Amino acid sequence: MAWFVKTETFTAVAAALSVEQRRPTLEAHRRWVLDEAAAGVRRLRSGYLVDGDRRPGGGGLLIFEASSYADALAWVQNDPMIIAGLVDWQVHEWIIVTNDDKQLNNFP
Repeated sequence: MAWFVKTETFTAVAAALSVEQRRPTLEAHRRWVLDEAAAGVRRLRSGYLVDGDRRPGGGGLLIFEASSYADALAWVQNDPMIIAGLVDWQVHEWIIVTNDDKQLNNFP
């Protein structure tokens, strides 16, 4: 399994919505991540970015394992935020260059 990183930021349309209008899709996204983590098929970590005052708005980050780039793309396209068209996103394979195997075994 290789490691991948999905980055995302709200689209202009999503940013124009109130929090209450975005909430159902945000909750569906959280449920999807939790369900996927509980399924145990891949290791993953998900979170959002904050500024120096810890205010959200910088986007989100999902680090996960997949068998291939095609598998990674197919999997993230099930994310409710992507399905709803609320985020601009990218997926990149993450090539780990550290030699600290002990740390890698504990991540995530």
